[in-house]
Amino acid sequence: MARAGRQMLLPAALCWTALCTQAAEPPAPGEAPDVAVKANYLNAVGSNDAASEGTVTHALLQRRPTLRPAEVLEFVPGVIVSQHSGGGKANQYYLRGFNLDHGTDFATWVDGMPANMPSHAHGQGYTDLNWLIPELIDRIHYRKGPYAAEDGDFASAGSARLKLVDRLPRGLASVTLGSYDHARVLVANSVDRPQGGTWLYAVEASHHHGPWEQGEGLKRFNGVLRYTQAEGDTRQSWTAMAYRARWRATDQVPQRAVASGRIGRFGAIDPTDHGDTERLSLSWNRLTVVNDGEWQLGAWALASRLTLFSNFTYHLDNPDTGDQFEQAEARQAMGLQASRLWRTTLAGRETEHTVGLQLRHDHLSPVGLYTATGGRRVDVTQESQVNDTLLGLYAQNSTRWLPWLRSIAGVRHDQVSARVRSSIADNSGSRQAHLVSPKLSLVFGPWSRTEFFAHAGQGYHRNDARGMTARVAARSGEAVDAAVPLVRTRGAELGLRGEWLPGLQTSVSVWRLDLASELVFVGDAGETEASGASRRHGIELNNHWQVRSWLLLDADLAFSQARFRALQGEAPNVGRHVPGAVRTVAALGASLTDLGPWSAQFQLRYFGPRPLIEDNSVRSKGTTLAYLRVGHQLTRDVRLALDVFNLFNRRASDIDYFYTSRLAGEPAEGIADIHSHPAEPRSFRLTVAMSF
Repeated sequence: MARAGRQMLLPAALCWTALCTQAAEPPAPGEAPDVAVKANYLNAVGSNDAASEGTVTHALLQRRPTLRPAEVLEFVPGVIVSQHSGGGKANQYYLRGFNLDHGTDFATWVDGMPANMPSHAHGQGYTDLNWLIPELIDRIHYRKGPYAAEDGDFASAGSARLKLVDRLPRGLASVTLGSYDHARVLVANSVDRPQGGTWLYAVEASHHHGPWEQGEGLKRFNGVLRYTQAEGDTRQSWTAMAYRARWRATDQVPQRAVASGRIGRFGAIDPTDHGDTERLSLSWNRLTVVNDGEWQLGAWALASRLTLFSNFTYHLDNPDTGDQFEQAEARQAMGLQASRLWRTTLAGRETEHTVGLQLRHDHLSPVGLYTATGGRRVDVTQESQVNDTLLGLYAQNSTRWLPWLRSIAGVRHDQVSARVRSSIADNSGSRQAHLVSPKLSLVFGPWSRTEFFAHAGQGYHRNDARGMTARVAARSGEAVDAAVPLVRTRGAELGLRGEWLPGLQTSVSVWRLDLASELVFVGDAGETEASGASRRHGIELNNHWQVRSWLLLDADLAFSQARFRALQGEAPNVGRHVPGAVRTVAALGASLTDLGPWSAQFQLRYFGPRPLIEDNSVRSKGTTLAYLRVGHQLTRDVRLALDVFNLFNRRASDIDYFYTSRLAGEPAEGIADIHSHPAEPRSFRLTVAMSF
């Protein structure tokens, strides 16, 4: 993680344009800093290796409201975060024409610890970020595409690395109350030890019912304890986290049930769906600067548990008892990463060499799928013990050949080893595979405050270990082909970044990405399944403009097209469209600061219509939502913030699926229909934040 590490170590170096001035230390949440960080993004010419790469600043993270913790990823241009079930479940993510489900093909790291979960009970790459406390995030470094050597599993569409703050200048106590019985309490502070080092702690508790006819009763508890120490050229941190959540699920419902008045728009078909999860983690990171470069070391361990009851098809397969099922897992995982960077010269030219290692092992005992009725387990469909190990080695060279030409060449070697012991004997077994992924980037310029980029690279995503060894379908008993362990992706991108007007940063990216196998959601299985090869291509335009000292504007637009490389589906729905692939994404933001004690942030996001079936005969509608925050600094120590979500009270969907389900009394073969999860209507939250 050498490149991202240098950006985190020297943030002031990324602020050399007129777009921002860096405070000596990050402002405490809820406190007005002495010197404001002006920019929302650190994307200046010369700051990154790609037009689609950048860093989200602490200032934007604290200015913009978030309905859910994982919405911090929406600060990454082009990313959309939604939800199709209860608030304790991992969110749904969209980027570059992907419905990423719960995280597949977008890699997320928090202080060196991966958030994606392979071989997960609910979905491959499951990324639950509900354990995040947004006030503790210092910055987000993001990339798009498989072009960086340090990005491996799940990073084909992109990656985001979230860094936590090391200290708070002052303590924070905040209370939030809002619509639909929303309540949240946060206490956080840091303590400097006389002999060096800083302790940081944070405790959060929240509750939310939502607009649902049966309140979701979400209860979340979070705790963070972090110690950082700097001695000479070495800086290291230890972070412990604990999280627990319980909720009643609010899954998508068929449109015909709402249209007929059988349930309300915020109703449920099976009111016994629910979830329960917990997570404990410990991580360590160390950065040592040496004469010719730096060392980075990190290690982490976590234990997590999930129980999730869902019913997507209601009475299609089991007319009498219903189709509810349980997905459950107990996981222990650990990993480490190490990298070494050398700064040298090559034939008199500046060059950097980086080598790195990433190791991860997941043990699941058990991970299973079960039939259920009334929110209780009835029988085992398939239960497994899984050991899943991934080893990645990478090397990268960055050389400035001419004042206007720089190359970044890298290569990865990844090896996966999976061992599965299943309750279905034919699905037990072991599997190994390896993959080599070359990558090359060229950076031209800058000329007239403009630089150009060209990228080509290969990446991959790992399939579920149970799929690697499967010979029999768990539900039907039919013979199936084992999944490919490592699915190849190939990408290419052209981009430019310019600063043509005072205070304006603009970047443009044109890209293409090919996948050897697609993962798509299957309603009656309640999971994703491998499908055919696909191709995506598109264009992104990002603009960040400091119009005045008190006004910053952000405008991000993305257009993409996703198609299978061959016809998919069964008659009469044969087609090449990838279900759920978003074509158009737009985000517009305005930040008002330095208005005396007042501040404001407005955000509008749009993700457009998308095909719900391969022949494109059924499509979802577009979704437009607006958020607003108005803040007022009452005193030096007390700040008020009013957040308004879905400002214009749009009747929109967070997500739509098209599949066959059966309500009680309907024909035995069921009815194909759009199943939607509505976005929450307009709601308000008032926060009182006190510094101490």
